[in-house]
Amino acid sequence: MDHSDYSVDYLKGILTSVKRIALVGASNKPERASYRVMRFLLEMGYDVIPVNPGLAGSEILGQPVVASLKDITGPIDMVDVFRNSEAAGDVTDEAIAVGAKVVWMQLNVSNPEAAARAEAAGLQVVMDRCPKIEYRSVMFV
Repeated sequence: MDHSDYSVDYLKGILTSVKRIALVGASNKPERASYRVMRFLLEMGYDVIPVNPGLAGSEILGQPVVASLKDITGPIDMVDVFRNSEAAGDVTDEAIAVGAKVVWMQLNVSNPEAAARAEAAGLQVVMDRCPKIEYRSVMFV
């Protein structure tokens, strides 16, 4: 798949089908983008599980923080990656291992090799996009 451009239908299809999102790289600091995106996704009705090994056992926005994807009980529809492009490769491999349906890499995060592995495993992939921004763009079209 060409990851330089995504159709409205592709993004809207993902955002309407996912219900449970693991947000890897979640922060408890309100000034951080991951915090603001998590708050937005919760407000839109998604079930968001913050993933951050340094904050595991605490809560962010009332949601219990886990250390890794494998610590999440039950299905994961989407893994939202707030890590750098290199780290996104390992996160993608974890997403494949736990049976996630979508890997969404945040703005300025791109890992074509990881995307190819995910797609070969049957996952949908979005790179270098923010679901908060895309939600506002595609859900009201």
